[in-house]
Amino acid sequence: MQKDFLPINGTDHIEFYVGNAKQASLYYQHCFGFNLVAYAGPETGIRDRASYVLQQDKIRLVLTTSLQPGSEIAEHVARHGDGVKVLALWVDDATKSFNETVVRGAQPAFAPHTMKDEFGEVVLSAIRTYGDTLHTFVERKYYKGAFLPGYKPVKSTFTSTPIGLKYVDHCVGNVELGKMNTWVEFYEKVMGFSLLITFDDKDISTEYSALMSKVVSNGNGYIKFPINEPAQGKKKSQIEEYLDFYKGAGVQHIAIATDDIIHTVSELRRRGVEFLYVPETYYEDVMGRVGEINESWDELRKQNILIDRDEEGYLLQIFTKPVEDRPTLFFEIIERNGAKSFGKGNFKALFESIEREQALRGNL
Repeated sequence: MQKDFLPINGTDHIEFYVGNAKQASLYYQHCFGFNLVAYAGPETGIRDRASYVLQQDKIRLVLTTSLQPGSEIAEHVARHGDGVKVLALWVDDATKSFNETVVRGAQPAFAPHTMKDEFGEVVLSAIRTYGDTLHTFVERKYYKGAFLPGYKPVKSTFTSTPIGLKYVDHCVGNVELGKMNTWVEFYEKVMGFSLLITFDDKDISTEYSALMSKVVSNGNGYIKFPINEPAQGKKKSQIEEYLDFYKGAGVQHIAIATDDIIHTVSELRRRGVEFLYVPETYYEDVMGRVGEINESWDELRKQNILIDRDEEGYLLQIFTKPVEDRPTLFFEIIERNGAKSFGKGNFKALFESIEREQALRGNL
């Protein structure tokens, strides 16, 4: 068996460039139950930006805003709106990860460099992927601080209550028409990922729109990146709407795992998070399709949670509406009970609910 030249331990963090990180951090604390754990900004010697680090179990979100107009961060927000800039990967050797990927064709973002403070040292390097998105390699085996050098541990005055979010299950990228295979090849050749599954426009379509999707995964399966592109349809697909409003390729949604989706979703709803709606008719045939499950059907129906089964087991999933004013980034909440798949049986119902929202926005 071929040796994995890019071993990855998991997702280190996901960094968003946003217009107002202070307010965005309160949203994720209140609504999603994250805790504020670290901060970098003028008070810590960083002059051009402010960053808030939020954590819940194995998930770390970094919300960064520019303190100056015209900076790379400010221009990113002006072009894309609030969005994901960095999908950071936790590795044992950030230098080797950088060299191995660049020699295979990756475009460097920045070369390996070491950051130090009283808590130890971290090595960082980065390569470019679709759109303006980066993969940063983070080597932190000699570091004991809250996040990275330059960040100070902080606690919010707001008391947040976790809602059972565990880890990043997968991150989905939307790319331009004709670019899906290019980026799948990038992950295969440059990063040593393998193609896990393919969905074509017969799998993912409604009367009006369609998309194509391929899922790539790293060696140990900790990192899974579905890549979507639009397919021909009568009307504008959700991928085209995203590309129009994000002004290019980018991260479409982040899927976060929970062990108790009913509790997690009921808390998210109670705190004001809005979800896509699937009509009651969805539940008329899903029981026969999915078979026996551990959860209460009444509770799943009440929370409007979707159910699907594969050879390994079943999964429960639900999708938020976009969490910004532009119809771009959203979140998926997923509970896996053995299932390794992505809810193919729910695609049609999900797409129809997305199209209802597109129609309300005048974008279908």
